[in-house]
Amino acid sequence: MTGVEAPAHTFAAPDLSDAALAAVTAEIAGTAAEYDRTAELPWAGLHAAHRAGLLTAAVGRQYGGPGAGPRDVARILTAIGEGDASVGLLAANLLLTHAGQAAHPSWPAAAYDDLLRRSQDGPALANAVRAEPELGAPARGGLPKTTATRTAGGWRLNGRKAYATGGAGLAYHVVWAVADEPGGDPQRPRVGHVIVPGDRPGIDWVDTWDHLGLRASNTHDVIYSDVEVPADAFVEIPRGPDGVYRDPAAAAGPGSLGHVSLYVGVARAARSAFAAFARERVPAALGRPIAQTERIQTVAGEIDLQIVQAETLLHGALLRLEAGDQSILPELSAVKVAIARSVIAATQAAVAALGNPGLSRHHPLERHLRDALCIRVHPPQEDAVLLASGRRILGT
Repeated sequence: MTGVEAPAHTFAAPDLSDAALAAVTAEIAGTAAEYDRTAELPWAGLHAAHRAGLLTAAVGRQYGGPGAGPRDVARILTAIGEGDASVGLLAANLLLTHAGQAAHPSWPAAAYDDLLRRSQDGPALANAVRAEPELGAPARGGLPKTTATRTAGGWRLNGRKAYATGGAGLAYHVVWAVADEPGGDPQRPRVGHVIVPGDRPGIDWVDTWDHLGLRASNTHDVIYSDVEVPADAFVEIPRGPDGVYRDPAAAAGPGSLGHVSLYVGVARAARSAFAAFARERVPAALGRPIAQTERIQTVAGEIDLQIVQAETLLHGALLRLEAGDQSILPELSAVKVAIARSVIAATQAAVAALGNPGLSRHHPLERHLRDALCIRVHPPQEDAVLLASGRRILGT
């Protein structure tokens, strides 16, 4: 006997072979267009990813999971994003939650055990709920207005959040809030995340999401009205050396490349859609598929170049981190921006070459372009990255 308690749950390692991932991509892609039209949560795609074991791949070994590392997570998210970007975003938020808990356990034991229990039965979504209508992007600074007020038995949560991806489908919310507690310093209140089950009374959704892309992600507003949670549900975010709270979403590390991985999948989907159209399109004046023309072949080469560039940047950066090269940490934000540029360039090149068909709602390229453009909103955003990089290089 070792004295070490066995995990309460067990999750098998998924098959991450190219063939297995391609099969999941194809299954998810089969319903993507319909969910994009209806804007309903893409449960069919989520169940496909769950059956393949992809949604629990990052559960830590100490919790009975496979403990997939950043590169495997990136491959999973690229495969899911290639099928449906909205499923990819929901999966990214969940996988990064599991990866964060594996590396730095912070959830109350009972809450995380419940999330794992639910994950055995089907997709159990979790997401950090951070942005607020007045505050805007947390990465731009400022503290939330949402408050967690200390009670005799725990905390009472009140506030309104924006862009809460997952909507009513979330099993757990990780809510950024300011602590209102006896003896607290009103000038320097504690700030943390409140772990909230999605089925608690007092949670109301406001259907605000009517977006250009990621239409099925259900990134709605949510209102918390006297939501009661236990005392251990508040997890303080550590202050930096200067005494200032930093936005965890903007921190450098492997997780900062998690979301961009799904958009590499979107670019791959655009490449496939472009190639399929080019092989099938036979203008009467040409008498052969446009894929046989040098112009279209050159465009296909440009699309491929951009995707190769994005994938090489993504996995090259992760390999350096895996090897313990900490010198890349200040450069990760720039890597994210460079990948974003390549993803957008690839999809725009495909649409521009096809003209009207590429912008038609009847062709998947139009959806891929809309989804690809959403990569820009994930922190850190390009202007902030360029400014920080410039100041670092210039020493100012």
